[in-house]
Formats: sequence, structure tokens, C-alpha cells
Amino acid sequence: QVHPVESGGGSEQPGGSLTLSCAASVNIYSSYCVGWFRQVPGKEREGVASIDSDGKTSYADSVKGRFTISQVTAKITVYLQMNNLKPEDSALYYCAADSGYCSRGYRTPLRNWGQGTQVTVSS
Repeated sequence: QVHPVESGGGSEQPGGSLTLSCAASVNIYSSYCVGWFRQVPGKEREGVASIDSDGKTSYADSVKGRFTISQVTAKITVYLQMNNLKPEDSALYYCAADSGYCSRGYRTPLRNWGQGTQVTVSS
């Protein structure tokens, strides 16, 4: 099975922006759900945002209004535009994908995971 591949992480100052990309490895001719998750050491992984094959999106309250998830279906690529970054956004960000719609929005459990990309927000 081909796993999602994330890119675009890095370091940024508070208030700055970063865009993460995910080569999602989904079947664009069927329904699918792609989500972004993040985890910091010692804490549980949390859902950040999701998008499905119909373009329906969902966001955690902590990122709503600052992060935007989007996709280019033909490229099977999902983006996470992160604006007005805060130190608490620092985490290892994972992209995950699965067949079917995002039944629970950004909390939808997904089976196919990438390796993650680090985001650090610090002055």
C-alpha cells in the first residue's frame, strides 16, 4: 500500500504562515477522506482538519479561521494552509487518508498514514 507523503514543514515565527502538502494516495474515482493530524511529545494525537471527495471540510476549533484545507483532485494532493501561526501549533503534522467520506469530520479515524512533517513556531 502506498502511504501519504507530507512535505512543507519547517520553522516559522508567531504570526507567520506555512503550507503543508500531502500526496494523498487515494482513489479519486471513489469517495475518500483525507485529514491532517498533529502530535506533540507526551500528548495524544489530535485531528486538525479534513476534506473529502465532495470537498466538504471540517476544522478543529483551535485552528478554525486560521487554517485552510484544500485539494487539487487531479494531483491527488491535499494542502493545509496555516496562517497566524501560534507557538501551540508546533507539532509533528501527519496526513492520513482512507476510502469513504469523513463521517466524523476532522475526528474521522483513518487507516493510511504518512510519516509526518515537523512544524515549529517560535520567536
